[in-house]
Amino acid sequence: MGLNDLAGAVFEGVLFDMDGTLIDSTPAVVRAWTTWMGEFGLDPDQVGRHHGMPSAQVVRALLPQERQAEAIRRIDELELADVHDIVVLPGAAEALASLSHAKSAIATSCNGPLARARIAAAQLVPPSVLITVDDVSRGKPAPDPFLEAARRLGVDPRRCLVVEDAPKGLESARAAGCATLAVVTTTAREDLDADAVVDDLSEVEFLPGPDGIRVRLRP
Repeated sequence: MGLNDLAGAVFEGVLFDMDGTLIDSTPAVVRAWTTWMGEFGLDPDQVGRHHGMPSAQVVRALLPQERQAEAIRRIDELELADVHDIVVLPGAAEALASLSHAKSAIATSCNGPLARARIAAAQLVPPSVLITVDDVSRGKPAPDPFLEAARRLGVDPRRCLVVEDAPKGLESARAAGCATLAVVTTTAREDLDADAVVDDLSEVEFLPGPDGIRVRLRP
């Protein structure tokens, strides 16, 4: 296992996905979406294909237009009401702390209220830049979330490292021109198309310096 070309790279910024990358919200997500699927007559295979995308985009992909407004309102309601059992994933707090004086951001498919509720529930200390689906016209897998995060940080997206757990998020990062580091928290390793793949963030450390940010495997 190694970091491939990432080991020698220097980045201007590090852009993190949230769910499945920094925090484990899987139990809450499963509860909310299971209830929603039952109410709208869908099965898990249909929903699972859209992992990593904003909930409204998932709804629009699965239901006819006349049912979408109600379905979006309902999944938002269910997810916001359930932020139990949300915890910080291994290495995530340390990663953010090491970058507290460097350029880093979170770019998530959650809407703003849900992102802030999950961050608070996990007691995670986030970076100053938080991009949610409310901040962009197109969510993942479009590049917009990572492009907006880079813009707000004042950095070139082509010199940013994205940390993701989902194929759709990695697709978004590549479209934005970013380098990619995947964590194997929600998706099988063989399904993660990234520059490097690690089990979780406890395996790496981020090293800010005068010329930028490096990433390396923990010794």
